[in-house]
Amino acid sequence: MGRGDLTDEQWATLEPLLPKRVQAGRPPAWSRRRLIDGIRFRVRTGVPWRDVPVGYGPWGRVCDLFRRWRRDGTGAGPRRHCCAALLR
Repeated sequence: MGRGDLTDEQWATLEPLLPKRVQAGRPPAWSRRRLIDGIRFRVRTGVPWRDVPVGYGPWGRVCDLFRRWRRDGTGAGPRRHCCAALLR
């Protein structure tokens, strides 16, 4: 686990807020947690997508997940939940 990666406690809080996977086709090669850590790495450091370390998954897959979730608003629910938890 890298310095900025999600802890087990943070992942346990975030995972239920994410959309459920459709179980069609073969299982994913990269875990959602690793891909999300890759998104967080890119946002935190500001590196180009192509420079996201391969340990987070292929840069194209990390970028695709970020763009799909941004387009469909997936990130809004977890953000609201985290902000509400901080205000308690």
